Amino acid sequence: MTSESKQLTVLIERAPAVVYDYVSEPAHLAEWAPGLGSSVIQVDGRWFVETDAGRVGVEFAPRNEYGVLDHYVAFPTGDVFYNPMRVTANGDGSEVVFSVRRLAGMTDDEFERDAGLVAADLDRLRRILESRR
Repeated sequence: MTSESKQLTVLIERAPAVVYDYVSEPAHLAEWAPGLGSSVIQVDGRWFVETDAGRVGVEFAPRNEYGVLDHYVAFPTGDVFYNPMRVTANGDGSEVVFSVRRLAGMTDDEFERDAGLVAADLDRLRRILESRR
């Protein structure tokens, strides 16, 4: 079954390799996506974020030359969510695209709230990376 999605984009004045290297490192999640969780730990080679809902697993796509930053987020309930994400070149900088997916039973307001939270995270990512020149 397919679900509605919304593509959110942010332009970052940093080379794609710099953006990719930063985002693909799960240890940075709490810095640029604090809405997901406040601390990130690695246990037996797997990455976890501490959230209000408990320990959440995060697994990024294997490192690749195409800028694919897709990742799975696994909640303590057993629910696993796939999050498509890419970084591509845009002039001298980068374009990051994140697809927010509407979950089953999600209201329009909840979907817009999720999209707003992701947009804020992407803007935070931009500010962090552009400040590190």
